[in-house]
Amino acid sequence: MIPGFLLWLTAHIQLGTSFSLTPQARKLVTRGVYSKIRNPIYIFSLVFLTGLALLVRRPLLLALGVVIVPMQIVRARREAAVLEEKFGEEYRQYRARTWF
Repeated sequence: MIPGFLLWLTAHIQLGTSFSLTPQARKLVTRGVYSKIRNPIYIFSLVFLTGLALLVRRPLLLALGVVIVPMQIVRARREAAVLEEKFGEEYRQYRARTWF
């Protein structure tokens, strides 16, 4: 749980003012954890939730992943479309060298 939270926090800080609740293309962030993972906030929030479920011994919390993962995939695709529209080839190159 703690590594998930710390990595989530790091990703959030590195995203800076580009963070938004709706897909927006303010700036293409490609440094730090974003140099390897396009959507680290989604990945590390799932790690945090998994750790929390194990810590409190509530396997039912793991079932939230069944709902959250598809939602995050849809959100990531929407964000990718917005970023590709704004940044074009620069985003496509970034996407080719990163995971999720």
